[in-house]
Amino acid sequence: MASDLKPPAPARRFRLPLHIHISTLFFLLVLIAGGSIAWVSYVRSAEMLERAAGDLLIRISRQTVAEIESLMQPVNASVRLLALQPVARATTLANRRSGLPAFREALRAAESVSAYYIGYGDGDFFMLLRLLSDADRRQLAAPPGAAYVIQSIAGGEGHFIFLDEGLAELRDDPRPDYPGSYDPRRRSWYVQALGSAEPIQTAPYLFASTRKPGVTVARLADTGRAVVGADIRLATLDETLRRQRITPGSQLVLFDDDLRVVAYTEPDWLAAAINGTETERPKVTSLSGGALAALVQRVPRAEGGDDLPLTAFSAGGRDWHGAVARLPVRGGRPLYLGVAIPDEEFLTDARAIRDRSIIATLLVIFLALPFTYLAARLVSRPIRELADETAAIRRFDFSSPVATRSVVREVDDLATDLAAMKRAVRRFLDIASVMAEESDFDRLLPRLVDETVGVVGARAGVLYLARDDSEVLDPAALRDASGTSLALELAPPGADMAGLVSAGERSGVGDLNAGQGARRHCAPLFGALEASHMAYLAVPLLDRKHARLGLLVLWFDEAPAADLVHFVEALSGSAAVSVETRALIRAQKQLFEAFIQLLAGAIDAKSPYTGGHCARVPELTKMLAQAACDATHGPFRDFSLGAEDWEAVHVAAWLHDCGKVTTPEYIVDKATKLETIHDRIHEIRLRFELLKRDAEIACWQAIAGGADRATEEARRVAMWATLDEEFAFVASCNVGSEEMAPARIERLQQIAARRWLRTLDDRLGVSPEERRRMGPGPALPVAEPLIADKPEHRFARGAEDVIPADNPWGFRLKVPELLYNRGELLNLSISRGTLTEEDRFKINEHIVQTIRMLAELPFPRHLKAVPEIAGGHHEKMDGTGYPRGLTRGQMSPVARMMAIADIFEALTAIDRPYKTGKKLSEAVAIMARMRDEGHIDPDIFALFLRAGVYRDYAERFMQRAYVDEVDVEKVL
Repeated sequence: MASDLKPPAPARRFRLPLHIHISTLFFLLVLIAGGSIAWVSYVRSAEMLERAAGDLLIRISRQTVAEIESLMQPVNASVRLLALQPVARATTLANRRSGLPAFREALRAAESVSAYYIGYGDGDFFMLLRLLSDADRRQLAAPPGAAYVIQSIAGGEGHFIFLDEGLAELRDDPRPDYPGSYDPRRRSWYVQALGSAEPIQTAPYLFASTRKPGVTVARLADTGRAVVGADIRLATLDETLRRQRITPGSQLVLFDDDLRVVAYTEPDWLAAAINGTETERPKVTSLSGGALAALVQRVPRAEGGDDLPLTAFSAGGRDWHGAVARLPVRGGRPLYLGVAIPDEEFLTDARAIRDRSIIATLLVIFLALPFTYLAARLVSRPIRELADETAAIRRFDFSSPVATRSVVREVDDLATDLAAMKRAVRRFLDIASVMAEESDFDRLLPRLVDETVGVVGARAGVLYLARDDSEVLDPAALRDASGTSLALELAPPGADMAGLVSAGERSGVGDLNAGQGARRHCAPLFGALEASHMAYLAVPLLDRKHARLGLLVLWFDEAPAADLVHFVEALSGSAAVSVETRALIRAQKQLFEAFIQLLAGAIDAKSPYTGGHCARVPELTKMLAQAACDATHGPFRDFSLGAEDWEAVHVAAWLHDCGKVTTPEYIVDKATKLETIHDRIHEIRLRFELLKRDAEIACWQAIAGGADRATEEARRVAMWATLDEEFAFVASCNVGSEEMAPARIERLQQIAARRWLRTLDDRLGVSPEERRRMGPGPALPVAEPLIADKPEHRFARGAEDVIPADNPWGFRLKVPELLYNRGELLNLSISRGTLTEEDRFKINEHIVQTIRMLAELPFPRHLKAVPEIAGGHHEKMDGTGYPRGLTRGQMSPVARMMAIADIFEALTAIDRPYKTGKKLSEAVAIMARMRDEGHIDPDIFALFLRAGVYRDYAERFMQRAYVDEVDVEKVL
């Protein structure tokens, strides 16, 4: 120990061995010589590269012109041919689909074209769009294998039809909103083509179908009532320029006389411009980086030819070489090609020659680095392993011995000492764990009789315990002199203590042949030993208040001496203390057991829809725990539960939902969206009735004013029918069985906008709290929306209802802003089910209350795990559960078992207001998906199936109609 406390030795002065100095000198000499050679090579190479770059630019200009012309010619031809096809005159989708082969061949002939289409004069539209990538398929939600999609507007109906490579239909998606959102007659390509006899070409824009930048080539069909179009992706021209890059950092731009960009080597330049503030193609001067802007402003535009020297210039703090060449494009406006090359890349080859010279010089030196690295690893790996072992000791992890070895003697000695220390600490903790174990009170009674019989030399003994506060005794332990337990039926049940001991606080000694009371109560004990002279000693057990706890009866061959009687009486004092303690513990456990079952029963009785849940989950949890204890192989072969562990499981299972006492039953039982204490759909029904009454009154007033009776009656009947249909729709929204799609929500909002006349003050007769939420009322009468979200519907969350981030329980829940939100329109618009965000939080909050309530209880040591077990049944193995977001490794096995039990019971229960019970196979299949998603423990789920726990539970608690066969091996 003294050596461990010794201060460390002072650091030694930094020194290097001789071979390191020699190696350094050699490195410097070779580096200087190689650097001189590299510089001369660099200067000569730079001159040759500049001459070669001019020649390369001429080739790029010519190739760009050729590619642009080859890109446009087949597209123009395809548009002309398609304009003559019968599809340009077709009037139905079926007739237009007959032209698909021609469209497909046109697409195959021009890779730059993403779609061919026809816009008709009546607003119809027919397009064949090629799906070029997985991103296009995801954007249009295409099925697997889709190669094309038809986008059609015909007769006011919209369709997206997905086709495979052979034009076979994969899926037809009706798009009722498509005709209203897209009119081909208003597109620029359609308008321009109507005014031209030749094919036209639009300015670049974002395609409506794919939101990709490009241009459209369009031509008026021979009928004059349709326009054929082709979308050309500008990415094709961009890709053409990118292929012509001289260096990776080179920038090439194609622009017109107005300096408007046609193509650019940088990605997404056009989309960024169109999505931004500009309404047309950006100018070269606005491109990012500034190099090309400086190029077109400082470098003159050459007319082409065989001499295009590069000009040096500076931009953006960098040096560049560049040139601008005019491209003679036939059939269009002249275009210009600008090329800018950063000097650091333009001179890459020259610099590469220089760098290779230096690298060759350093290569020999650097070859030694791997050997140095391996040597360092040889020394550092054992040190790293020892650090890990030290961390394991800090975590009290002694699962594996220290096996580290090293070629360094000091490190090897340290490993040996650490291994010895680890073994010593582990033995110390094992001894401490054994000493901390509690005694088993159930084994106390037979041991008490054994010890007493052995010490006093009796033939046998029996211990009676008083039944409650009565004089009746019940046998608790019966042992003979050899320590063998005898059947308790031999001891007389219900013995009268007064018959054996006349005085409550003194011992009684007698002969079995003397006294009919003693014979009556004790003779059955030894039917095989009916010796006529057998004697007994009866010693009462008294508690601290001298109340009778029981009776200890010993049998002897002859009457015991007085000193032996006093000795037994002294022993009886210790026995009485033990018995009293056991009785108190048993009474407390019985009281606690009755209390938790009372609480669970009250929770189940609180709601008719959850009755029995708190009773079934404990049964299923214990069945699963017993299966784990019975496992002889697999993950649970070493799993076991002692008596105290079973008690913790029992208590936790019964109390797992005790927090539900704080959950309002009208939320748990919320069968419709507007249900609170009552279903508020009746209030909305009354408003509809008022509107129908108003319509009838208006009808008769109009008739009385001279209007045509038949007309007014028809108007009233139509209004009533509309109101009846609208209320039926609102009522269907309230049920919650149908998903609330955006179209249904929009219609609900339209219905809610109707007005009804209120003439009475709705602030009268309400509580002060509700009046405060309502605020000042408007002047009466007032026309109000038929369905509304009002201020009084919003219940603020008090400070006591907020869960702070630093809460002591580790809860990690997203708390809604409001405590309740009973807005009519908001509740009716719930997308799925009947619960709002606030309702779901209130229901989920029961587990928060469970943990908080259980954390406040002073559980004894062996029940300390109850809050953890009971509070973890809504956690998920991947950490996405609630309320703490625990992972599998942070939960005990029993807590994970209870999570599975709770889920399975909920799935198979048939007493819920919001669902019907699942069949056995359906419930198992759902839980299998939850296992695959990381929600439940896979090992416990496998045990649940392989051990047949699911089947045993179903036979005990499920209705026969819901019990079907489960293919366990398939599920696993």
